[in-house]
Amino acid sequence: MSQTYEQSELDLFRDNVRRYVENEISPQYEQWERDGMVPRTVWNQLGEQGFLCVDVPEQYGGFGVPFRFSMVVAEEFARANCMGLGGGMAVHSDIVAHYIVDSGSEAQKEHYLPKMVSGELIGAIAMTEPGTGSDLQGVRTSARLDGDEYVINGSKTFISNGQHCDLVVVVARTDPDAPGSRGLSLFIVDCDTAGFERGCNLEKIGCHAADTSEMFFQDVRVPRSALLGKLNGGFSVLMNELARERLSLAVCGVAAAEGALALTVEYVKERKAFGKAIADFQNTRFKLAEMQTDMRVNKAFVNECVDRFEAGELDVTSVSMAKLSATEMQGRVVDGCLQLFGGYGYMTEYPISRAYVDARVQRIYGGTSEIMKELISRDVLS
Repeated sequence: MSQTYEQSELDLFRDNVRRYVENEISPQYEQWERDGMVPRTVWNQLGEQGFLCVDVPEQYGGFGVPFRFSMVVAEEFARANCMGLGGGMAVHSDIVAHYIVDSGSEAQKEHYLPKMVSGELIGAIAMTEPGTGSDLQGVRTSARLDGDEYVINGSKTFISNGQHCDLVVVVARTDPDAPGSRGLSLFIVDCDTAGFERGCNLEKIGCHAADTSEMFFQDVRVPRSALLGKLNGGFSVLMNELARERLSLAVCGVAAAEGALALTVEYVKERKAFGKAIADFQNTRFKLAEMQTDMRVNKAFVNECVDRFEAGELDVTSVSMAKLSATEMQGRVVDGCLQLFGGYGYMTEYPISRAYVDARVQRIYGGTSEIMKELISRDVLS
């Protein structure tokens, strides 16, 4: 595929995604926010539209297109202020699916990926535990080999897609004597397996349409074939996939900021104060100029990282910088935008309020801003 042809295909795909979000998602999104999740049927519709796992290889049901096509989907949902659903889609398409693509057995790929592409199966990943947070070396969930089966025991929390998921990639300790992260392995657990239980849909300050749950594993038995990647090699798989996850978060941070700024520009042109439009005040114009500049600078770096990721050249430090900078920028921009709305920005009937609370988690999941700084500083000091 030539670069020119690829861009025209990308533009056409973006138009299709944008129209779908405008016509089918945005009109219903407020109700889904109130309900605390989207209907399960929406996932099937997303699969029918071809918006799930788009860069999965064609032999497993995907389109086999470059990574940036998947980022178009993420961008358009983020720009439309639908981060609750868009975030869950990213977990499904850009994290879980690619754990299986890159580390799964041929049998796992053939079984799970086509159904993930179609929306028949929804994926989740269970890393975080009540006492571990970003410290995966502190994982206590265990998987003990018993004959031809592994027996999994433990609990997880803050699991995106937790209510809807049909399969979950579980991080568990398989060698209790190994130091730190060396004894971790990954398993694909079907959610109808005996002993698996979901907790309630957790209440959050933002991303209300996202179903987020605790998970409990009590003597959950899975076959040896459920092992994803090498035994005790789970941490290396996690590290290899984090670049994609963090880059996706950076991309969404920029797109969400663009969407918030567009809402604000429209508002300040119409809103009157002291006999003139808010847009006519120097403070408003200067704030818009600052936010647009902040956003554009970050977008340039994130786009560079997308190019480097597709070329297989994106390093840990650079993607950590992108995730840190873009999500912090998103927070600054949506805060500045809400301020220009004044009291109305604090009212939930105005979408800028949702953009504000949804942005907050971007600096937490996928590795907190503090973890990103730690990773970057190690490289600087080396």
